[in-house]
Amino acid sequence: MGILKVGAGAVSSVLADQWREYFYCPSLEEDVLVTKGVKRSSKISFNTKGSDNLITNGSIIAVNEGQCMMIVDQGAIVEVCAEAGEFVYDSSTEPSIFYGSLKDSIVGTFKQFAKRVTLGGDTGKDQRIYYFNTKEILGNKYGTANPVPFRVVDQNIGLDIDISIRCHGEYAYRIMDPILFYKNICGNIEADYTRDQIDSQLKSEMLTALQPAFGKISAMGIRYSALPGHTMELANALNEVLAENWAKRYGIEISSIGVNSVKAPEEDEKMIKELQRNAVFRNPGMAAAHLTSAQADAMKAAASNTSTGPMMAFAGMNMAAGAGGINAGQLFQMAGNQQMANPQPAAPVAPAQAANGWNCSCGQTANEGKFCTNCGKPKPVAGGFWTCSCGTQNKGKFCMECGTKKPADALLYKCDKCGWEPEDPKKPPKFCPQCGDPFTDADIK
Repeated sequence: MGILKVGAGAVSSVLADQWREYFYCPSLEEDVLVTKGVKRSSKISFNTKGSDNLITNGSIIAVNEGQCMMIVDQGAIVEVCAEAGEFVYDSSTEPSIFYGSLKDSIVGTFKQFAKRVTLGGDTGKDQRIYYFNTKEILGNKYGTANPVPFRVVDQNIGLDIDISIRCHGEYAYRIMDPILFYKNICGNIEADYTRDQIDSQLKSEMLTALQPAFGKISAMGIRYSALPGHTMELANALNEVLAENWAKRYGIEISSIGVNSVKAPEEDEKMIKELQRNAVFRNPGMAAAHLTSAQADAMKAAASNTSTGPMMAFAGMNMAAGAGGINAGQLFQMAGNQQMANPQPAAPVAPAQAANGWNCSCGQTANEGKFCTNCGKPKPVAGGFWTCSCGTQNKGKFCMECGTKKPADALLYKCDKCGWEPEDPKKPPKFCPQCGDPFTDADIK
């Protein structure tokens, strides 16, 4: 009697499993990475007694956008489809008289009946459909609990030091290889596989990968303060570091990363700013301008000193300037020498006169030396300058270096009213022949 009951049960289950089925995924929440497919059975459907975990040949499987469907037959992956639309499973090992060749289906049905009798009426088969969430999984927060080393390289000033930074933000990842994810992560699940089951591991590995990723970023010349503007480069660097574990083992990759803030210790930031500021003073012109500004501030402070008196304050300031070893004038001269050593391209000049030439009063043009090549006259000093005994060229009535008064034979006259100049600027007439204005000290160049 037991065998008859088993046979009757086997016949009943084989007939119940002849119907073609419809599988779908109701929805994939943002926290669900993998879920099992659902066999739809409405109230008016007669297909209500089919076996669980069984997919009849010819069954229809719906695949939505952002999903990947996988069929697992007896523990082995047999079909994968990531294209949205209708998928017809026509290679199932469970025959149906409603799909394919009727003759072959009847033969296959009898074979299934015999097999189920030997198994006590059980199907002896396990077929499942899984849906993978292939959309980007957003909102994964990260933060460095401990400072992470970062190499700061600034080729402009020759800076190459290691500092420690803290950063935090969010990243997004996606499943790029469902087969690897199924084999190595979720496996043969019965319920949903959610992101919280893997987030802790991913976060730990990502924070570990930040240090070598930062090394790649600093090698590109990107400063730590500019990281929020280079998130694509950071994501690529992290994927390179994590490729062995995430891409080749888990089947996932970082799709994007956001950096909310990057902070270095105050002492490191202060040190970098000081080095950058000091590097600017390698330019003599910038150093001279800074020294001039500092001297002007010191003069203001000395003039307003009421405790020891302005005279004593100025004396102390002069002593400090003399002990400094270098003054602003020397720095400006060094900047000028550098500019002469590396001159800017000069504008085109007329053919009659060379770029550095001067014209003599005898008519000789394009003289390049200190004396005229025709008559031997010395090159005139441009702009009415006169040379002091200390070697400084001056334009006023007193030497700006030592304070010596301009000698009488160095006085050059020019009418301050009409601009007329005598033939001998050192011996002007008593009155200007052009406008009649008398020559006085105001007419000295």
